[in-house]
Amino acid sequence: MQFRNLPNVNSVLASESLEELAANFQRELLVDLVREELDSAREGIRRGGDAPTAEMVAEAVCRQLAGLTRQQPRRVINATGVILHTNLGRAPLSVAATKAMQEAAAGYTDLELDLTDGRRGSRQAHLQALIKRLTGAEAALAVNNNASAVLLGLSALASGKEVVVSRAEAVEIGGGFRIPDVCRQSGGELVDVGTTNRTYLRDYEQAVTENTAAFLKVHASNFRVEGFTAAVEPAELVELGERTGVAVLHDEGSGCLLPTERYGLAHEPTPQESIAAGVGLVFFSGDKLLGGPQAGIVAGKKDLVDLLARHPLARAVRIDKLSMAALTATLLHYLRGEAEVEIPIWRMISIPADEIKERATRWQAKLETPAQVEPSRSAIGGGSLPGETLASWVLALDCTGASGGPPGVMERLRRWEPPVVARVEEDRVLLDPRTVLPQEENDLLPAVTSALTH
Repeated sequence: MQFRNLPNVNSVLASESLEELAANFQRELLVDLVREELDSAREGIRRGGDAPTAEMVAEAVCRQLAGLTRQQPRRVINATGVILHTNLGRAPLSVAATKAMQEAAAGYTDLELDLTDGRRGSRQAHLQALIKRLTGAEAALAVNNNASAVLLGLSALASGKEVVVSRAEAVEIGGGFRIPDVCRQSGGELVDVGTTNRTYLRDYEQAVTENTAAFLKVHASNFRVEGFTAAVEPAELVELGERTGVAVLHDEGSGCLLPTERYGLAHEPTPQESIAAGVGLVFFSGDKLLGGPQAGIVAGKKDLVDLLARHPLARAVRIDKLSMAALTATLLHYLRGEAEVEIPIWRMISIPADEIKERATRWQAKLETPAQVEPSRSAIGGGSLPGETLASWVLALDCTGASGGPPGVMERLRRWEPPVVARVEEDRVLLDPRTVLPQEENDLLPAVTSALTH
């Protein structure tokens, strides 16, 4: 009987809610969605459910359309205090980098045209000049991300040969990216040396054979080993590489170009240091501590970089024009000595704790809801400076009177437009001003008020 009560496609399309959408969407799309909802309704009837009305089916189609047409990725307010939050897209771009992307997207560009003579040029030329200037490298190459950079490097230099890696550095980072797997995919054979906590230069030296192509050092990314440990410095590996004819490669990961000690953080290895030590190739990301778009950068000796540039895989992983525009603008901030002022993540890292406390106190006064301003710590995140935090202040929200407690408040914050992501500690929702951009406060505060009162 319930099957007879199912509305037909035309009656659903004639419903008021879908009639309003007919002018904005192709009829074929609406028909397909209606049929899908009706098929779902039939399954529900088979399980003992009732037939929906035409308006109910139309409302379900509207919900599908809302999800289908929503812009992705969506802008999110990051109130977690994690500066390089991988799930939230890591580094937000500077105003200049955003503008550069818009200009590159809106029209044609000189991507591969030399405007001086009108002939075909290289998309890498200008980027290479900037990277060389900032790192001291002989040559450079940009690709779509750091995993690609490492894969390209190993494919070009070590396919069919051995790559020696410390056992402590044969790591896995986010998304299941494993150094052994990347080495295998490149055609190279990984030879791990040393132990989980201690590796010596002699371990590398004893592993060298006629088939050894490279020594690979790898950034620990999102963990660190403490206590009874030993590791080999890049300069030591370079000296051994010169004696044995083995190339030295260094996956630095974070792409840090500024001295982190200046901000009370542990030392983060920089590409400049590795280049100065004589490393053959350094690989690092564009969207971590560099503060730019997703990209992978290779810097080092010209003969090695040239091998990578000529490899067939280079075209498959090359950087696109939008990322190139944003990366160029980001690197220019360093060249001009304005990274702390213009690059958002470095503004966040360098902002004094007192200023963060002032912002949290201002929020408390505007919200007029039960909340306390308390000292806390902000994390760097994003596989950079593992375990390192910065002194900060948070606004701790009292959720005892809110529906659903802290989980309910968090859910309502995520459903706000734009969504707000915070963190929960000791049954309270914490908002860390360090990672909230100044222009986002007007969107944040109404979201918090609504989440606490509904």
